[in-house]
Amino acid sequence: MINTVISVIVVAYNIPRELPRTIKSLTTPYQREIVAAEVEIVVVDNGSTPPVDAGVLAEFGSQVRLVRIEDAQPSPAAAINRGLSEARGDVVGVMIDGARLATPGLLHFARHAVALYPRTIAATLGWYLGADFQRLGMSAGYTRHTEDELLDDIAWVENGYRLFEVSTLDESSVNGWFAPISESNALFATRDTWDQLEGFDERFDFPGGGLLNLDMFSRAMALEGARLVILLGEGTFHQLHGGVSTNAPDAIARWDAWAAQYEKIRGIPYSVPERAGDPLWIGTLPAGAAKHLVTAAVMPLPHHLAPLGRSFDRLRWGAAETIASGDPVLDALLRLVREEIAADRLPVAAVIARRARHYAPSAVAPQQLLTFLGAHSQFNDVPPDLIPHRDAALAAAAALIDATG
Repeated sequence: MINTVISVIVVAYNIPRELPRTIKSLTTPYQREIVAAEVEIVVVDNGSTPPVDAGVLAEFGSQVRLVRIEDAQPSPAAAINRGLSEARGDVVGVMIDGARLATPGLLHFARHAVALYPRTIAATLGWYLGADFQRLGMSAGYTRHTEDELLDDIAWVENGYRLFEVSTLDESSVNGWFAPISESNALFATRDTWDQLEGFDERFDFPGGGLLNLDMFSRAMALEGARLVILLGEGTFHQLHGGVSTNAPDAIARWDAWAAQYEKIRGIPYSVPERAGDPLWIGTLPAGAAKHLVTAAVMPLPHHLAPLGRSFDRLRWGAAETIASGDPVLDALLRLVREEIAADRLPVAAVIARRARHYAPSAVAPQQLLTFLGAHSQFNDVPPDLIPHRDAALAAAAALIDATG
């Protein structure tokens, strides 16, 4: 048993619904293979109005400390740096977004990962709760109430690995385990490594930080001797809370401003960092995550990736047959989706799957398909050569729906 104390910095801003669940997911007994004395959660309240309720956090006992910043900045950079200065652990993790649920082995495997190399950067993939990118799911009726029911249905407190069953990889991790990631919302390293990084750059002053977290991840990957270790079966899952990047409908316009600031600060355009050395994974693979891992291997978003080799025929996997819904229009729409998958037009398949979801918001099958397809059309866009196919498929979908009167 490793007895290293692990500190996790959690930044909170106006998330009274989400924060208690986040803290529950980071403390014992929910966190497994670790004891309370080895866990320190530093919640940094970055100027919430009203302030974070200390009484709500008190139920978690000495595992949690609350730090309040009165003269808070819109960016979380200074709040994270304050948390880094307050943390007492030998291993320190940073969660820039305090509205994320963690899986039960996060701290156990992060602690072991950090011990593997002198300069380990341990990270998880990021996920959205729900069947699609949340900013798009919101337009189809995904609400906080929907999310509450979703979490109740899977009894996540009893088995946090079931979060994988109801979630979708987010933009930072959209290509899964076999491709570089752009950031992590649970980033762990030794105290010495954090000292080498000299904190988060407070020049990233947009609300929410802009590319602050991506900048930190890039700098971490650039450290001499850095080795990235991905926690295989662990993750953080974003709760709907109106975040300026994760839940904003104008994400493209915001990205342009953030990227311009990054280039001004760093002198180069932003690009996703390559992994430092060969990739390494540590941990277990829960059943709920296995289907996502298979999808990442079989039909990766960048077609040039071939985790299973160039000769692997991924189209043989196709789309799983779905159980007839009893609604002939929905079943016909789902057939359209499967036809697009079989034709290797995954962005078009994603667009039609969203159309099916709009037609039947509570139906399970369109959401199941979107969990795996949504990344192929992040903004309902498709490559220029697929526009005719998209328009034809949308016309066919419209005709099916119009025929019902």
